[in-house]
Amino acid sequence: MPEFSSFGRLLIVGGLLLVVIGLIITFAGRIPGLGRLPGDILIQRGNFTFYAPIATLLLVSVVINLFLWLIRR
Repeated sequence: MPEFSSFGRLLIVGGLLLVVIGLIITFAGRIPGLGRLPGDILIQRGNFTFYAPIATLLLVSVVINLFLWLIRR
């Protein structure tokens, strides 16, 4: 049964990660500046709007990587 304990840990970490992502999505609108960072590209022309949140994605990626690094330690 030792092989199931590692699978159980993987499921717990995956579930926690989904909860964290859900909380970020839920409360992202309330975090000031998120989505309007320097490096986020917004182009509006008539009927067309293009938005590429490059800096926001990088910031979220760093936070998630730090979180996972702390879990693995």
